[in-house]
Amino acid sequence: MTITEHTELVRRFADDFTALQEAVLARMNGICAPETAAALEHASLAGPITVALAHADVLARGAVRRAELSVQPPERLRRLRTHARRVRRARSQAETVYKEQRARRLTGRSRTVDTLELRVARTAFAAAFDEALRQELRDRGLPDGTPQAPESGLAQWAWDRKAAGGELPAPVRKLREYDAFVQALLRDAREEENPYLPHDAVAERWSRHARAALAWGRYAIGRAERDALACSLSARRTRLDALDDAYQDTAVLAARSREALLRATDLHDRMRACVTTGPFAELIAQCRAAALARFADAEPEAWHGVRELTVRHQADCPDQADGCPHCHRALATVLADALPAGTDEDVDGEHPTVAVPVDEDRYALLADLPDTAVVAVADAAVGDESALCGYGWAAEDGTTGHGDSLASSSGEAEVIGICAAALSLLECHEDAPVVLLCDSIEAVGVVDTALRSADPAAVHRTLLFPESRQLMDRLVRHRHRVQVRWLKGHAGHDLNETADAFARLALRRVTGRILPSTARKEEARILRSLGSDAGPLSVAA
Repeated sequence: MTITEHTELVRRFADDFTALQEAVLARMNGICAPETAAALEHASLAGPITVALAHADVLARGAVRRAELSVQPPERLRRLRTHARRVRRARSQAETVYKEQRARRLTGRSRTVDTLELRVARTAFAAAFDEALRQELRDRGLPDGTPQAPESGLAQWAWDRKAAGGELPAPVRKLREYDAFVQALLRDAREEENPYLPHDAVAERWSRHARAALAWGRYAIGRAERDALACSLSARRTRLDALDDAYQDTAVLAARSREALLRATDLHDRMRACVTTGPFAELIAQCRAAALARFADAEPEAWHGVRELTVRHQADCPDQADGCPHCHRALATVLADALPAGTDEDVDGEHPTVAVPVDEDRYALLADLPDTAVVAVADAAVGDESALCGYGWAAEDGTTGHGDSLASSSGEAEVIGICAAALSLLECHEDAPVVLLCDSIEAVGVVDTALRSADPAAVHRTLLFPESRQLMDRLVRHRHRVQVRWLKGHAGHDLNETADAFARLALRRVTGRILPSTARKEEARILRSLGSDAGPLSVAA
């Protein structure tokens, strides 16, 4: 095969998604032509291959699920499951290859490392150093933020500084101003591919919203799966066709989500290169050095502490020859710990809403509660294939419950479990305070934020689907009677283990992976393990 033919084949795979996916799957199955295998090794295809396999992965799992729900012969189901495992393995390997190639690209770039004193001062005394930097920028006639690239908003940063060049096309401007961006991504997946999404000016926004769009694809799968399971086997064909359609849409969303991440990563790398090389890097170094001098003049005691600590550290640090590239955060922590209480640098401006104990016993969390409080533990379980989730809970008074719903993430599923449990207990125990414990820090924080703010909309970023939002709307009305607290999970506590068992049972039941008679026996077994004679309360989200 000539170099020209090889180049042409690489170009074809880069431009033709179907051809690329067919070649990747052929290589996975060991039936790939040598020239095709050689072309797939080209560095430019490392990212696109991960996109093709993200798409194939969802389709393979969809084929397995349809076979399960239509009761295919065991041999066919085994073949489909084997294929799905191969695709998942190939996808993982392809993502590893992509990460390794990106790491090699970045390794070759030289990057100026600021002096240790500057890095420690910026980290330990951020407010004072930032003020010194602002003064330096004003004196130079430069806008705030010039000598740095932000962690996000890179496209906006680049366009503001004319680094990207050119005028934005009208469709790109519309995307930048479009509030319902997730709807644009769903249309891109289901109707017609939007050629403007990869543009630098919207690549980051595309990447941020792609996960939410993918979650709505899983939501469609969950609803179609529920509908299919509600029918007899003889009447399922139409419902299974709808399930196929949902998997097809979700496969496209998975591929586009992966593509969005690649585009955003590429943008990030290019913008970082802008600020670490050439005249811009020189400007950064000058501004930061001048800002450090201003900081030293304005904060002589702080500067003395920085100098004394860094000199002492560099005398013994094994990385001193390289400028101690990774030592500044630890040194800044030492300085922060040494600050007197009440100083401005003692506060970082962020106040966690949920205090998470590390070594305390669970019962220490409950020591401040009145005797009348009803305490329960909630948990949830999610699957990989759809948005269907199961939740369960168990209370200290012996009552239990479990049910199912739809959630975009494990965090949203845990919130659903907390809300469903709390609402049931509020109904059963008039006037008594209700305390829900959960081993998900994210879920506890979300519910606590909503209860404290008295505003369900405050947590809509986490609660994506209508089911969870409706539950939270109802719970906030009882905010004065409800508390949520963190509980260390899987530590052998009976209520936690019971809630977890019920959540897993609920997920198996809603996905049709357990017979009703077997589910009833499992419920009885879980209750016996808890030592309770009470039957499970029926809880529906």
